[in-house]
Amino acid sequence: MTGPVVPDLVDGGSEPGLPPRRRRPRLDRGGLRADLRATVPDASLALLITGLIFAWLWIRIENGTSSTVEVMPHLADPRHWMYWLCQAFGWSALLWAYGTVLLGLLRSGARPPWRRLTAARTEKLHRTTSLTTIALMFLHAFLLFLEFVRSNHGDSATWVGRVASAFAESFVPGYYPSGTGRLAILIGLLAFYLAIPLSLAYYLRHATGARMWRALHRFIIVVYVLSVWHTLLYGTSVWFDGLFRSFVWALQIPLGLLLLLRLARPARPSERLAVRGDRRPPHAELAARVAGRLLVVAAVVGVAAVVVSGVDGGRTPGLPSPGTWPEPWVVWLGLALLAAVVAVTARRLRP
Repeated sequence: MTGPVVPDLVDGGSEPGLPPRRRRPRLDRGGLRADLRATVPDASLALLITGLIFAWLWIRIENGTSSTVEVMPHLADPRHWMYWLCQAFGWSALLWAYGTVLLGLLRSGARPPWRRLTAARTEKLHRTTSLTTIALMFLHAFLLFLEFVRSNHGDSATWVGRVASAFAESFVPGYYPSGTGRLAILIGLLAFYLAIPLSLAYYLRHATGARMWRALHRFIIVVYVLSVWHTLLYGTSVWFDGLFRSFVWALQIPLGLLLLLRLARPARPSERLAVRGDRRPPHAELAARVAGRLLVVAAVVGVAAVVVSGVDGGRTPGLPSPGTWPEPWVVWLGLALLAAVVAVTARRLRP
């Protein structure tokens, strides 16, 4: 009697007489489960750091040094503890995003002489911190949603209307109607929703191919830029000019320099400019590589100029806040252009 056919072990394209080839699943479930288990210590540390940030924010309320209370005095009421926990998760998410980008740049550049932190360990940490960052970003938005529900932010007459309004303002990009949040929450949500597929693309690399996964994953730097932009635009702890806001700006310089080094000395020969010989890339690809390097140089110089000059876009205490720029439609246009670039990249590198 013929035994049952196991689909995962048989490749219909195998030649007669050859042993069946094992078919790889499209989703690397084993790798994802292993990374989720490895995330437990990292996520536990993130929760501890979030608790410490929450305590620090509350101490600033008690001693009268909170810039958030200066902007919104009613938040000094202990009933708004979910808002403050939301802020704590936001700061820990940004911290973990910073570490994730740092590890990714260290791993993907020219191989340094690793000692205790090997290349494999760096890559593993990069994946686990990435998963933790997504969870922290979700909790940041979810706590804001709960705060909106508790405070009846939308002034809805019914419980269902209150929950629906709070959900839309917390999780639907572009729905938040007014103030700085009209732009800032849009940017933050786009960062969150882009982070999910760009981070999890690693576990679909068997379906997309390694080249496509690596190319798509590089767009994660856009997520980080949006996250920092969201923080500097809407984070009331850095609302005003001052040392802390300048410090957040200054922290971006090492990442920019590391990214520039990564582009100048790529680990893979195929990613070099290669302007001579038979390995010269097509003109469009060469132009894109040169433009990318010039863009990073301009960004590093710009951030350094902001830190040195002290003109960092912060508000001045006692003066009305300037209007936000750009309009949300500019952000949507940028998202459309990014989607187009990602689509072209995926099509060009499809298996």
